[in-house]
Amino acid sequence: MRITKFTHSCVRLERDGAVLVVDPGTWSEPRALAGADAVLVTHEHTDHVDVLRLAGIGVPVYAPEGARLPDLARVPVTPVRAGQRFTAAGFPVTAVGGRHATIHDGQPDCVNLGYLVDGLYHPGDALHVPDEPVRTLLLPGQGSWMRLGEAIDFARSVGAERAHTIHDGQVNDRGLASVTGWFSETVAGYRHLAPGESA
Repeated sequence: MRITKFTHSCVRLERDGAVLVVDPGTWSEPRALAGADAVLVTHEHTDHVDVLRLAGIGVPVYAPEGARLPDLARVPVTPVRAGQRFTAAGFPVTAVGGRHATIHDGQPDCVNLGYLVDGLYHPGDALHVPDEPVRTLLLPGQGSWMRLGEAIDFARSVGAERAHTIHDGQVNDRGLASVTGWFSETVAGYRHLAPGESA
């Protein structure tokens, strides 16, 4: 299986001419979906799903049951539950987990499923350790919902042979805008200073 990482949390899986894409969000490159046969969505946040882009390509989309994705009403979306096993684009998939990690006290969460795809694990925005063995872990590198130490403990608990960073889009300029937004809303007296700006 060939794994190609795109910006943030988007990963393209290819085998024997079949293409399965996981979490093509608004930060990922449109070319990640070129020739896709199916798409897995871990949860409803826009950094993991670009509903307009998916509506335009018309391939089967698998998303957590209960995810709020109203703009995908005209797309063939198959609702998925934790523990469910299915085939997407010829790949065997098992859905695990259930909820998005807590972002901050009182912030609402949403449904979040991780996907095991033939030994590869994409957890979405949660650090759920699956019961099945994992050969390749797609490891969240940064998020408003976790600390680096938690990611390290998660990777050790999963015990995969290989790990590749995902969910790292917030360490670039686009991500900085998101981090600044969260701090502005939750930290009294916060103000972002750009390089060269003084307070």
